[in-house]
Amino acid sequence: MSKLFDCIINRNSSFIPIWFMRQAGRYLPEFREIRQKNKNFIKLCLEPELVKDITLQPLKRFDLDATIIFSDILIIPYGLGQKVEFKKGIGPILESFNLDKIIETTPESFLKKISPVYKAINKVAQTTKKESLIGFVGAPWTLLIYMLNKQSPKKDFNFNTINKDKSLIKKLLKKLEEIICLHINKQVEAGANIIQVFDSWAGLLPESDLSDYCFGPNLKIVEHVKSLKIPVICFPKGIGKKYENFCSIVKPNCISIDQDIDPGWIKEKSGGITIQGGMDPKILLSGREKIKSTIEKYLKIFSGHPYIFNLGHGVLPETKPETIEYVIQTVRNKK
Repeated sequence: MSKLFDCIINRNSSFIPIWFMRQAGRYLPEFREIRQKNKNFIKLCLEPELVKDITLQPLKRFDLDATIIFSDILIIPYGLGQKVEFKKGIGPILESFNLDKIIETTPESFLKKISPVYKAINKVAQTTKKESLIGFVGAPWTLLIYMLNKQSPKKDFNFNTINKDKSLIKKLLKKLEEIICLHINKQVEAGANIIQVFDSWAGLLPESDLSDYCFGPNLKIVEHVKSLKIPVICFPKGIGKKYENFCSIVKPNCISIDQDIDPGWIKEKSGGITIQGGMDPKILLSGREKIKSTIEKYLKIFSGHPYIFNLGHGVLPETKPETIEYVIQTVRNKK
């Protein structure tokens, strides 16, 4: 049993596991070297040998308790037939899609397009021993936003525009739930032993729609993962005080918090669920004294509560690898 698994399932608070969202990524020079030679990001995610190498890069540098497969949540829209590109300085760009074609996409057709993801997971699983291997998916709402908005909703997002065709949303959510569960099944079969669900844009939902678009769909995914006897971590980023409702309704094995969540508050409101993350990634761009004091704040607050050290979002590209090493040493040395 890995220490991460023990912390999540048995709620063991005697050891603090460490891993980082986007720990395999742009802050590592060895990743940038591979990326420079592979301009098509989705294609890179479908190269099993390269994916294995990228996934394992952080483990070669750092004392981590988990590795997370190098992939992207938008591999699902791609597998459903929607063209996905990543443009420098802009991010993901998705083309228009035909809803009927999306709905009619068979599991076999989807799996044929993205089967290299599972081959990569299997390659990593054969290499990692003591570390957990995390597979992941985007939550239905977050994937739906990308598919309908055709790009990141960071700017000029209008919920009413997305929500105007209720019939379309209902059909698309149902299809996404089905395909997400299929994608999870195949990741677990390939060797993933923990699943994280990223609802990265849950914070864009009006409070009145959280139940239909966030809590409900996440609950279906969580219940499915639990049926596989695999721990599930949920990250409903940006929902603020509604984290309390999420924990009580969805009941994931572990809740990942963003940097806007008061750690003392969530400790009281989580219902004893293992908590992950919280530290602002931007802190890692500051001096070591500030980094150390922030780490100590989280460790002190979560003392006696099952806690996984992570960030409130992914590692920023400007982060120095030496800083990640310093963070890990600081957490490990804290008794």
